[in-house]
Amino acid sequence: MKVAVVGATGLVGSKMLQVLAERNFPVTELFPVASERSIGKEVAFKGKNYKVISYQDAIAAKPNVAIFSAGGSTSLELAPKFAEAGITVIDNSSAWRMDPSKKLVVPELNADALTADDKIIANPNCSTIQMVVALNPLHKRYGIKRIVVSTYQSVTGTGKKAVDQLFNERKGAENGPMAYKYAIDLNVIPQIDVFLDNGYTKEEMKMVNETRKIMRDDNILVTATTVRIPVVGGHSESVNVEFADDFSIDEVKQLLSEAPGVVVQDDPAEQIYPMPLWAHEKDEVFVGRIRRDETQPNTLNLWIVSDNLRKGAATNAVQIAEYLAGKGLL
Repeated sequence: MKVAVVGATGLVGSKMLQVLAERNFPVTELFPVASERSIGKEVAFKGKNYKVISYQDAIAAKPNVAIFSAGGSTSLELAPKFAEAGITVIDNSSAWRMDPSKKLVVPELNADALTADDKIIANPNCSTIQMVVALNPLHKRYGIKRIVVSTYQSVTGTGKKAVDQLFNERKGAENGPMAYKYAIDLNVIPQIDVFLDNGYTKEEMKMVNETRKIMRDDNILVTATTVRIPVVGGHSESVNVEFADDFSIDEVKQLLSEAPGVVVQDDPAEQIYPMPLWAHEKDEVFVGRIRRDETQPNTLNLWIVSDNLRKGAATNAVQIAEYLAGKGLL
């Protein structure tokens, strides 16, 4: 299996290489791709160093699959070039997610929709992925009517510059790189991405629109507030979900514990609940603080945590590649 990783020198691209190695994806040849200024640099994969090459050289090498994490504008430009050469693209940017002709895939939910004709496949937003993985088994059983979600998102979701900003501020260093308009250490920033005309941010509307598309149900109502916090290692979400049918807490916990990719951490007596500290470098979605909303019928509160660079990005993309390879679609 010949594999290209486009954006191989970035935070998510590096994580993709790590996850490909950890999961023993059958890579026979690797082609790391990055911007022109990175060509010739080396990246490590399974104990060997590989030189970063141009996208033209990668296309000429005819990989079976190209996993992209190079930003939306790069993806809009390059993904079609790879696809035209017969290479399957799995793209981690927002470029193709809401394109009606492209599949938006979380393997636990909707990989069955993929065919050999899908040459550009979209990887959803990190905060959406972890929420739908946890909610899907509950939706199938009780029918979701409405979701209210507030996120507490790691600086790694912004990139290396944001991580550097956080740790420079923590050390008291002045005049360091600023990924955000404001300080992030000892602060909370209630803005992720740009504001839209309706007063919501792009990140918030991604959660609204992507959730409906992935869960194949345009009737689900979603409202989101997305927030950046001074944490490295995972995104957390407070989720309030209203169902069409009533539930028992015991059955909810059983459904979640049996769901692929979900781990229940819910023991109030022992103060056990999901935290980024525990989710860091793990692929599962962790769910806890499972309790009934006592203010209205058929409504549940959940706390959902996952490593945003792994299941929220790299691991989900690699899982899509694994599905395609397993079904002979590459």
